[in-house]
Amino acid sequence: MEARFLIVWSLFRRQLFRSSPGTAVDTIGGKMVHADASNFVEGLTKEDAYEHILLQAEGLFIGQRNWFTSNLANAASLLWHAYKSLGSPSQDVNWAGFYVLDKTSHDPQLILGPFQGKVACQTIHFGKGVCGAAAESQETQLVEDVEQFAGHIACDGDSKSEIVVPIVVDQDDGPNKVVAIIDIDCAVLNGFDEVDKVHLEQLAVLLAKSCDW
Repeated sequence: MEARFLIVWSLFRRQLFRSSPGTAVDTIGGKMVHADASNFVEGLTKEDAYEHILLQAEGLFIGQRNWFTSNLANAASLLWHAYKSLGSPSQDVNWAGFYVLDKTSHDPQLILGPFQGKVACQTIHFGKGVCGAAAESQETQLVEDVEQFAGHIACDGDSKSEIVVPIVVDQDDGPNKVVAIIDIDCAVLNGFDEVDKVHLEQLAVLLAKSCDW
């Protein structure tokens, strides 16, 4: 009951800030951003935790089109705190963040973006490893055992499973383009399932339309 109340309250608070900007402190986007957005109560199901992430992310992104220093950083924080509030295997997540398209490279590659966790590989070429496979195919990669994934890049030997979701934007003058990927690593096998896939893909769509890439 408490978990459901938190989600309803989050939605109500976001609507309050939208409709009554004069009651909020003027900050980025004209709304008040509070650290409590990344608080998750005990007892949430994974589905509820993801719904909380999506609600909070949508509110945080309003009026803020900066993908790198704001939206991706806040999204990484929401994901990290959500996983740590849940039981295993979600609480065994050991890295959560983003790689973004490196616009300075002649060859298509990703460069490290905002994240939570240990230091990570700085660049990954399209087609290399789980991240590169997601970027090249524009399809989610859900890997139960990274050691069984051909060409896996071991940035952290503690990682045993991984899910990578591409962030894809439409282009008026060409095919869809991958601009970033969501990368989540877990320290146990079979750390992710269809629930993670569905909700992370929703987050990817939200980021694709909420940022100026």
